[in-house]
Amino acid sequence: MASVKLQGVTLDYHIYNIRARSLKNAVFNAAVGGKFFKGGADVVVVRALDNISFQLNDGDRLGLYGHNGSGKSSMLRVIAGVYPPTRGLRTVDGKISSMIDTGFGIDPEASGLENIRHFSLARGVLPKGVEEALPEITELAELGAYIPLPMRTYSAGMHARLMFAVATAYDVEVLVLDEWMGAGDASFTGKAQNRMKGMVNSAKIVCFATHSVKQIREVCNMVLHLEAGKVIYFGPTEGWTR
Repeated sequence: MASVKLQGVTLDYHIYNIRARSLKNAVFNAAVGGKFFKGGADVVVVRALDNISFQLNDGDRLGLYGHNGSGKSSMLRVIAGVYPPTRGLRTVDGKISSMIDTGFGIDPEASGLENIRHFSLARGVLPKGVEEALPEITELAELGAYIPLPMRTYSAGMHARLMFAVATAYDVEVLVLDEWMGAGDASFTGKAQNRMKGMVNSAKIVCFATHSVKQIREVCNMVLHLEAGKVIYFGPTEGWTR
């Protein structure tokens, strides 16, 4: 059984070399969301998440909702294990795949093929599994003769297609994504959407951030509504009023 559990999770960002007294509170809050406070003479601390607790189990599809700066992306990164909580406990049981920051760590001088292997291994896939998945990944990415070339030669659309193909190539139990993402060129969008639907249907738990109330009501059985890093609502979708 898969599960995601957060207990009293708080996440702070420390911004150094900024004199807190020189910041206008209203402007700073509008820019970053959450709360901020002085952490020292030249340090500003932004509280992105404030004492958040919830649990997800098999079959849960969680929609994270909130305005820009509400803490949605920070929450996804904590769930995915990208950011450790400043305080509190994050526990995830099950194989997790994150579709946020999919291009992080890319080597522009390495070939598309080499980057596929690198990103697959970084996701915990065994070498045998990587080699077995290579034909499917390269076919989905539609890179043709470019696959052995350095990724610095790729267009933005080609880059996005390759990263998307790797991110969706392997079975997962917990899927974390930012928005209901497409990838790359317009001609690729339909294929990407179908692949995303397949992943969402097969994963045991899904967590995704969105600005669309309609999308949450269509896809999710649970909602986490955030505002300035605090929980406004957590519970069944049918009990959420918006």
